[in-house]
Formats: sequence, structure tokens, C-alpha cells
Amino acid sequence: MTKIGKELLSQLTSENVEGPFVTIMLNTHVGHQNIEKDQIKLKNFAREAKKRFDKKYPEKDWSKFQEKFDALLADQSFWRSATTSAAIILTEKDTYIHRLSIAVDDQYYVGDLPYLLAIIKNAQFNYTYYLLGLNRDSMKLYFVENKMVEEVSLPEGAPVDVPTALGEELTDSSLNFSSQGGRNGSKEGVAFHGVSTKDEEVEIDWVNYYQAVDNFLKDEFVNEEEYPIYLYALPENQAMFKKYAKNPCYCAEPAVTGSAAQSTIKDIKNGADQLTAELMKKEVAEYQKLMDRKFIDQLVDIKLAAKEGRISHLFIATSNLAPGFGDDPDTEYDHRQVLNTMADEVLVNGGKVFVLDQDDAPAQKSLVAILRY
Repeated sequence: MTKIGKELLSQLTSENVEGPFVTIMLNTHVGHQNIEKDQIKLKNFAREAKKRFDKKYPEKDWSKFQEKFDALLADQSFWRSATTSAAIILTEKDTYIHRLSIAVDDQYYVGDLPYLLAIIKNAQFNYTYYLLGLNRDSMKLYFVENKMVEEVSLPEGAPVDVPTALGEELTDSSLNFSSQGGRNGSKEGVAFHGVSTKDEEVEIDWVNYYQAVDNFLKDEFVNEEEYPIYLYALPENQAMFKKYAKNPCYCAEPAVTGSAAQSTIKDIKNGADQLTAELMKKEVAEYQKLMDRKFIDQLVDIKLAAKEGRISHLFIATSNLAPGFGDDPDTEYDHRQVLNTMADEVLVNGGKVFVLDQDDAPAQKSLVAILRY
């Protein structure tokens, strides 16, 4: 789960934030015409939310919420910085904007709780990490968050290449490796024909360079959150770096296999997607193991256990998120609100909540809770 997602969920479920809440889930776009459509949609949601608000909270003043909607509609930076979607959560005092990397059902909610399920879904399998594009003689670093990739601007003197890292310490100043074609058309692959002084010098510089990269990332690079560092490199470079790396944030598995020498940002993004898929696969496998513990899978039982704080893990499949109304639609009952209330209760009591596709849920159950006792 992303750090910002965790922090927002912690804020919204704390005793310091008081409702009522107005939550808007909105798919957002770029381009003038599409932005205008999104703004009209937000205006319409605000109008409908006011009707529901006045009905549920006749003693409350809507004007403070309207001021926040008006400010948001006039905020050009919000509309220019569109992601796939956004969660907009308003209280009388605060405005929370959370950018999402997933498509949502355009919708609004008015109630004593904020609508959390889309935020949880967005945070699921949404990893934050560094991706080190490592060649034999150069490197670049990328930051991956909310499924977006950005190259990191490194300080002057960072070991971006062998000459910068080693300078006069080079044993092989010519750097004329005996090379052969690598994967993806790269010329990185070095052919060692027997053992010679030249080959030994090349390997010494290779080792020294990787140690310099590792030392920089371990001792000088600012990574206060201790985000993991994964590799985008050819197999032989992965093996060499793994052999000498001492940075506790470096993770040897999984890694992206490919030549970073000629990679574009699109290639790096594709590599990050592959890495995310591997991390997701590993995480889903861990969920399945939880079914060895005591669990319940009936809504009525889960509702009671959530209130009593007995749930350690709550899994909600997206198949549950279709709109659904009770016997009396005038009460504005929505099945999602029931699930949302359970999610809030589990989080408040220190449990974890997951919103997954059906195939990824433990035992492919649409709703299941793992009990503490």
C-alpha cells in the first residue's frame, strides 16, 4: 500500500476528523472539452449531494461545503493535473484530495463516514519503490509511486558512470571492453576469452563501480522512508550487483531483466509494470495462506465481528460494489455503504482491509474476514 494511501486512511478514520462527510468519486481527464465535462459532472454531483445533505442533516449548514466545491471548480491546477480519477472528501473544516490510478464509478456519498473503498482499492497492489537502471558502466534511478515513473535527479558527483565514480582509481582507463551483442540489441555483454590481465582489469573496475553505486545508495542517497530498491538490468549485471550490494533497502527479487543502456522512459515504465505484477503475484499467494486460520464469509457474521473488533483482515471482492438498494429506496440504502462501514470499523480497530478482484481474493470468495480469535 502506498504511504500516502495509508496516511489518508489513518486520517479519515481518526477521532480528530468529524463528519458529516461528502465524498465524490470522479474520473478525470485531460483536454479542454473533457475537463469541461468533468467540471459539469462535479457541479451536478454537488447539487445532488446538497439535496441529500439537507435531508439527512437539516440542522447543518451546507454553505461551507458549497464554498469548497466552488473553490475546487475554480482551481485550474486541479483540473490540469488529472490522473485516472480522484477521490474528493469534504467536511465542514477540511478538503481531502486523493489522486487515484484506477478508474472508478462516478458517484457521490453523503454520510457520517467518508467513502473509503476506492481509496483502499487504489492502494492495493500499488507499490512505492526505486528502480535502479544498471548497466556495466552507468546507472540511472527512477522513482515509482501511484503507478507513475519519474527519473530521479541525482546530485553532482553521484556515480552515474564509471569515470565519475572511480576517476583515477580506474585500473583500465581505456574502457575498451571486448564486447558482444547483449539482449535488446545492447552492446553491454562482455566476452571473457580465458584469463588475461586485461580481463582482470575490466572485472575489477566492474566490481569497484558497483560497490561505488551501492555505497552511494546506502550512505549518501536520501531514502528516509526506506523504500525498496529493485534492479532493471541484464542477468549478469544483476548477479554481480547482488554479490557485492550491502544496502539493506536493495531487494534482489524480483528484478526486471533487460538492458537499461538504451531504455526509454516507456521501457522503464513497462519494466515497472512487470515488477509490480510480480510483487502482486507474491502478495496474492500470501493471502491464500490466511485461509488456514479461522475465517467467516457471511455478511451478517462479518458485520458483527467488525463492530466487535475481532477481524484482522477483511477481503472485499469488487463484485460486491455494484449499486444496490434495500426494500425502501427512499432510505437511500446502498450496499456499498454497508461494506464501507465494515471497512471503517476494521481499520479503526487496527485491522487491514483489501478490495480485490474476485480471482485475487482468498479462495476466490467475494467476502471473507480472517478473525483474530
